[in-house]
Amino acid sequence: MGVVYFVLCNDKSWAKPNDPWPFIQPLLNAGADGDSKAKGGAGTVIEKKTIIFVRHGESTWNETFNKGSHRSAMVFAVGFVPNLIKAILYELYLLLSGRMDSWFYDSPLSELGLSQADSLHSFLTSPTTKNTLSSPTEKTLLASLRGEASAPPSLLISSNLRRALSTVAVAFRTRLSENEREKIIVVPSLQEISRNPDTLSLTPAHAVVTPSWIDCESKMCDMKELMAERVDVSMNRGNKPVDTNGLKRMTEFCKYAFEQKDYEVLIVGGHSIWFRSFFRTFLPKVIRHIGKDKKIVNGGTVALTLVRARFPNEDKYVIDPGSVSVIYGGFK
Repeated sequence: MGVVYFVLCNDKSWAKPNDPWPFIQPLLNAGADGDSKAKGGAGTVIEKKTIIFVRHGESTWNETFNKGSHRSAMVFAVGFVPNLIKAILYELYLLLSGRMDSWFYDSPLSELGLSQADSLHSFLTSPTTKNTLSSPTEKTLLASLRGEASAPPSLLISSNLRRALSTVAVAFRTRLSENEREKIIVVPSLQEISRNPDTLSLTPAHAVVTPSWIDCESKMCDMKELMAERVDVSMNRGNKPVDTNGLKRMTEFCKYAFEQKDYEVLIVGGHSIWFRSFFRTFLPKVIRHIGKDKKIVNGGTVALTLVRARFPNEDKYVIDPGSVSVIYGGFK
């Protein structure tokens, strides 16, 4: 499957849609931008949704093939071959042992990745974090991330890839323990944009996600129980089809976001290329922004306001450029 997808897919190829910002900006400036929904000119309805991106921690694929910020280029170069041999041997061991696991396919969090997710958890749960935030908007976003009763209602969602789900499970484990009915919703349109095997899902449609051997050894939380009991896979269609691409999935996500009428905020566990592509596609063309060029750091958390303009014949989506806010980590 990995070879077929690598050869045949066009996951990163699409024509960028026309920029709707010149049409939407006057409506927003005219005040047609109420709390979540308002009426603009010519019958155009303007809607808003707060989106908070949470990038997964470092994966085993990253550990093998990417330098990362935790080591120098020289250390990475010297250790590349030994690390690659280690990865291949682990892959052979997992294959021969009959486990539904892999170092390369649907690559899980590495030990560093787990610690990055745990650092986000510490940030979210620390009683002093609120004092480090400068604006009322940031403090409201923190309250939503924590799932506080006084905050705008929020929904935890994630890509179907294990590293994203594990990051959300670890980072939001206190929130999940305090809200026993809450689940992480798997949204397949969030699957990473790339032809590489680490972006292909091991989990069949509607099946319980199997945590990796690294997840299972972690003492941070019971990952087996979390994946079995606190992850909603009812929407998961399995692996992304060969004939899809990033734009199709990002547009599908935008539609899904505005279908969630009971939630003002969506907390999105996902991936660096998907997030960067989202900024490149939906930020106004005239705006220069770091999110178009750099990736959110591992474990980083960035909020934005997604705007939908409902024209008579079609819907258009754009990120309000003044709404992008780094909550934790940022871009690099």
